[in-house]
Amino acid sequence: MRDELAKWLDRDDLVIEQVSGGSSNLTFRVRSGDDDWILRRPPLSHVLATANDMRREWTAQLALHGSAVPVPRVVRTCTDESVLGSPFYLMERLDGIVFNDASDVAHLTPAQAADCSHELVDVLARLHAVEPAAVGLSEFGRPVGFMQRQLRRWRTQWERSKRWERPEIDEIARRLDAALPPEGPAAIVHGDYSFNNTMFFRSPPTRMQALLDWEMSTLGDPFTDVGTLAVYWGRAGELMWRSREHPQPHRAGPGFPTTDELLERYAATSGRDLSTIGYYQAFACYKLAVIAEGARVRRAATPDQAPGDDAIVGELADLALATLPG
Repeated sequence: MRDELAKWLDRDDLVIEQVSGGSSNLTFRVRSGDDDWILRRPPLSHVLATANDMRREWTAQLALHGSAVPVPRVVRTCTDESVLGSPFYLMERLDGIVFNDASDVAHLTPAQAADCSHELVDVLARLHAVEPAAVGLSEFGRPVGFMQRQLRRWRTQWERSKRWERPEIDEIARRLDAALPPEGPAAIVHGDYSFNNTMFFRSPPTRMQALLDWEMSTLGDPFTDVGTLAVYWGRAGELMWRSREHPQPHRAGPGFPTTDELLERYAATSGRDLSTIGYYQAFACYKLAVIAEGARVRRAATPDQAPGDDAIVGELADLALATLPG
């Protein structure tokens, strides 16, 4: 990779360090002289045909740079797959902190914990307030019929991922179809909005420096982002984090608001009616159950991998069913 990238950049002093990897996009730190960049590219084997979309990532960031939504500056993009085997891009490297777990927020006072949580909500509201056409994203997705396509997509993904039949997952899909809310105004959707996909300044630690990981972004129903944030903040997030050494960031101590308080903040800041948010929380749990099943299947097929959490899919399904009408 180093030689190919050095030739493409016309630099002979590259230092490359992998920052993260796995089934999500690969992230590398690339240094050359005074330049310090982050390179993003897909994993060696793609998980979903619609995931790991580098063009989508850089398109969103290029469009939103300079807007009310903080994003890293994109330096250069590459669609020539002969260079690294897939599209990739370089963006500026920012020196901030990602709140991945409770250890990352242990230094915050209760007042700061509340403020950074409010900032998380307020940036989401600002994203949803951006007029797509005003930033050149009017063709970024197909907002009409967005939720119907989402339901089809995740039902298909379940059929491809499952190791055995789970009637409760099929029942969630049926109920989601039956209870589909009326289609409202579309917005730019991030697709996986949570603390760990953002970077905050080191000082002050209550301001977001950048919203990251735009691979699932599109034009669609903004309540899918709100539902995702809400379920990560609650019991579903606890389930997703329980195999980690430290719990979720907002489990670190006092000051962090409740899920209801987060939703109230979003409603007040955005002016949007959240009367149907329970549906979107159920949908988010459904998605997480499908993702968890796919991850378990991949681990089971990979030598020397630890076994997955056999209970998590059922527990996420229970959360979704508890929210949906029968």
